[in-house]
Amino acid sequence: MINLKINGIPLEVEEGTTILNAAKKINIKIPTLCYNPDLPPWASCGICIVRMEGSPKMVRACTTPVTENMSIITHDTEIIAVRRTVVELILSNHPNDCLQCPRNGNCELQTLAAEFGIRQVPYRKISNNLSIDDSNPAIILNPEKCIRCGRCVKVCQEMQNVWALEFLGRGIKGRIASAADTPLGESPCIKCGQCAAHCPVGAIYERDDTIRVWAALQNADVHPVVQIAPAVRVALAEEFGLEPGALITKKIYAALRRLGFKTVFDTNFSADLTIMEEGTELVKRLTQRGDIPLITSCCPAWVDYMEKYYTDIIPNFSTAKSPQQMMGAMIKTYWAGKAGIDPDKIFSVSVMPCTAKKWETKRNQDMRSAGHGDDVDISITTRELARMIKQAGIEILKLEDEEADNPLGPYTGAGTIFGVTGGVMEAAVRSAYFLVTKKELGDVNFLPVRGLEGVKEAEVDFQNGTKIRIAAAHQMGNIAAVLDRIRAARDAGREPPYHFVEVMACRGGCIGGGGQPYGCTDEIRSKRIAGLYQDDQISPYRCSHQNPNIKQVYDEFLGEPTGHKAHDLLHTKYEERPLYLK
Repeated sequence: MINLKINGIPLEVEEGTTILNAAKKINIKIPTLCYNPDLPPWASCGICIVRMEGSPKMVRACTTPVTENMSIITHDTEIIAVRRTVVELILSNHPNDCLQCPRNGNCELQTLAAEFGIRQVPYRKISNNLSIDDSNPAIILNPEKCIRCGRCVKVCQEMQNVWALEFLGRGIKGRIASAADTPLGESPCIKCGQCAAHCPVGAIYERDDTIRVWAALQNADVHPVVQIAPAVRVALAEEFGLEPGALITKKIYAALRRLGFKTVFDTNFSADLTIMEEGTELVKRLTQRGDIPLITSCCPAWVDYMEKYYTDIIPNFSTAKSPQQMMGAMIKTYWAGKAGIDPDKIFSVSVMPCTAKKWETKRNQDMRSAGHGDDVDISITTRELARMIKQAGIEILKLEDEEADNPLGPYTGAGTIFGVTGGVMEAAVRSAYFLVTKKELGDVNFLPVRGLEGVKEAEVDFQNGTKIRIAAAHQMGNIAAVLDRIRAARDAGREPPYHFVEVMACRGGCIGGGGQPYGCTDEIRSKRIAGLYQDDQISPYRCSHQNPNIKQVYDEFLGEPTGHKAHDLLHTKYEERPLYLK
């Protein structure tokens, strides 16, 4: 332990703690811009400078570790003047169009400028006149707004191991660009949106599709239908002042109806449907000597990554579509028939925590399996839904609770935990155990796959001689170790190290998706995760195969899991994609 003083306040912290984190322990906020707790600090912005008592030397708090008997001054007239100058210099090379910026009101640079009371910039305005890159179906890149903090590059290269973004040029000519300076839509980008989620300003943001949704809601000739993903229900409330993890599911249903949606379904239902298909697929592969391990396919960013970087793993990929796409197919077939609505008049919208879902709606021809255009016409993020609710003047927290519509609304606890890392695996274990043993699992809480550890491994004993080895990985930078083990065993002719593998591209799973409210940290992720496990605990049914509405859908329409009709509507195929489009 290290003893030190900050602004005259004594404290004790662990050796290796930075000045920045030491100050947080006694509620002293040192301003930062390039720093993010998800990333290794690299001190590029200079906002966090502090000095040692009795010394004119200034150091950067985000990278400087504390030492014994150190006495630090975090705020004085000189320090504040230097920080103010740094902000002014950044603003001299930044557009002044805050009112039109997608981050207006939620911009870290804007907040700093307000805190320092900056009304004029004493430096000559410099503009590089860089063009907006809107070639990507999910992410917009506006390099003119880049402040060169480096967060997006570190996220893309170090957290996600995608390497779709890099810095080009030097000094004031430096800029953020996609790899090899190609259009972002032609780069290795997997559309996960973590660059946008970590950008402190409006340099990278999700493609806004709300205008198209508003047009459909105001069109008397269409029937707008909406579904909401598991992770949305524990994050949307943050946009309205509540703590992360607050469950407002039934108020979201009510708000969606206020917006004008005529039918409200829940993606948790189709998560249950996914488990029935994927669980059955796993059992078939185990009993019929299919390609093992079976690897989950619910995350479109991971699908894109696999089709670009690990094409030899394609035979191991589950053919089951994601819950979003299963729901889209069911809406325009089964539900349209039951409701007596022309499928061509249905406008199907999904609300997702993910930017890659925008791309997934048009991933291949299988996403049009219902035969009436795209199965999901538009996918919007949690942030986009929040903006729509605010635009409509809906005070969501004051709404009376409402229920989702039948029969594609009611869900089980297994369906709701799809939104967390390890959740798909846990949900699958609950139902796979039943499919194999014909008995219900005694304790459905499968703790080994919970938590924020990058890779989690476990073994499930089905008590009939069958033992299943599983792995759950989240954050793309962690998946290589798992896949390399699979490859090594395959190439050596050995038994695979796992039977079932879950992958989610974003840290924490969908609760930390690229379309969720800004400012996500592990503390916030943990609260959102707790919210979904709470939803699981209070559910009347905890396993997907127990959902009465799932049984109804198979009895009335699909037949049996992985059967002919289910395969046509609920399954897909994969193909190799080039890293760079030409």
